[in-house]
Amino acid sequence: MRIDSTTMTSSMNKYWIPHQDIHRKVITQELQCYLGPQATVRPYTLEGEDGFLISTPGSCLTDEQIDDICRKSKDLWDRQAAAKVQQNPEKLLKRPLHQPVIVSRGSSREPHRRYYD
Repeated sequence: MRIDSTTMTSSMNKYWIPHQDIHRKVITQELQCYLGPQATVRPYTLEGEDGFLISTPGSCLTDEQIDDICRKSKDLWDRQAAAKVQQNPEKLLKRPLHQPVIVSRGSSREPHRRYYD
């Protein structure tokens, strides 16, 4: 029996959840345990906010399942931070691994001042 991929895709429900407190690796590993083997997840931006698009033939994750994924994500970030400290114990982490880091800022209208030590 041949399954047409367009039929399968159209019968899938799609849900978006924000990426806040969710590690991509964790949600990818846990999703099929919660929603079955046909469930998929991928990064997705909705109305300018990053998150995950979940496709599943059934209902989406429950609040309890999302909380569990968030806890497992925090555990993973904590293990990554501990491993980083172990690699170089004298260098303290300046920020948690999942916090934003400014890469650049837009220019302002005020003249730039440079300070030298």
